[in-house]
Amino acid sequence: MEHCKVQYGESCVVCPRGENLRVVMLRAGWPLYNGLARQIHCRGLGTCGTCALRIHGNVSTMTAVEKWRLNFPPHRLDQGLRLACQCQVLGDLTVAKGAGLWGHKF
Repeated sequence: MEHCKVQYGESCVVCPRGENLRVVMLRAGWPLYNGLARQIHCRGLGTCGTCALRIHGNVSTMTAVEKWRLNFPPHRLDQGLRLACQCQVLGDLTVAKGAGLWGHKF
């Protein structure tokens, strides 16, 4: 089984290729949700948009739900963000979380 490295800040974890990025980040204890979003997120359905991240590396293509949510305020598709809950890790990654409830303020 192929494994991938995921880095957040100075921390790094290894996960199986194809694993859901939201699961990887929660298991690592990394701050995927900001503020109130820790209690009110959609639990990985892709509808709330609060797990938005800046990702450098190879992940799965956008799902229809992800495209819809990232094209709905406060997000914009041209921000280059992805939803962790909709991404499968396909290679080594570096991820960053922005400020604000939706994590979109970089």
